[in-house]
Amino acid sequence: MTTALASQTAPWTPAEFEDRLRTVAQERYHDRHPFNVRMHEGDLSRDEVRSWIANRFHYQRHIPVKDALITAKLDSSRLRRMWLRRIEDHDGRGEGEGGIERWLRLGEAAGLDREDLLSGDAVLPGVRLAVEGYVNFCRLRPPLEAVAASLTELTAPGLMRRRIDAFELHYRWIEPDGLAYFRTRVDQGRRDSAEALALVLEWAVTREQQERAIAALTFKCDVLWALLDAVQYDAVRYDAVRYDAVRGRG
Repeated sequence: MTTALASQTAPWTPAEFEDRLRTVAQERYHDRHPFNVRMHEGDLSRDEVRSWIANRFHYQRHIPVKDALITAKLDSSRLRRMWLRRIEDHDGRGEGEGGIERWLRLGEAAGLDREDLLSGDAVLPGVRLAVEGYVNFCRLRPPLEAVAASLTELTAPGLMRRRIDAFELHYRWIEPDGLAYFRTRVDQGRRDSAEALALVLEWAVTREQQERAIAALTFKCDVLWALLDAVQYDAVRYDAVRYDAVRGRG
């Protein structure tokens, strides 16, 4: 009995813990969401692609906000410098640089107006709630959990490569230069995930800490999934309204 209880509370080995983290990232990542599957198969309409770009931008513009909150929790200059680079990656070092600027250019390449994107008027309530939940998680939770939540980056490079291929094949109406964000994130995501994983493996030394890290990563996967739920539901609702309008005119 004592041995059985001890096995349930003993920490996993670093290899076992990493495998569990990677399993969560692989099995719960939003690349499996029906909307993302349809995107990669070329089944989205122009309106659906534009809606996704506009709503995903709300998430993108909050990435440096959550990273600033994480940076403030780190207790060494080395770690803060490392995490500050993530903010620079998205905000850039000057105007016209960084991931947020590249996402705005993606929107423009897809026919969206930059000022409309920046206004946030098209952002769906469900997307706002999902993003706010993630930012507040990083504000309120300890460094281990805030950093562990970022480990969705373990799967992101592969998704970026598939997305580039899908957009080049199926959505040729989008200007090729608009795909620069995806191309940049392949290498950045690989670097960021390696750094964050090393920290989580170092910090989570008890079984409880390891389980909290896994729960944090699961939560982040749920955030990204909920964002796509909102976009997909809005697309279905829009099609239903349009169908009713056409039927009414008939």
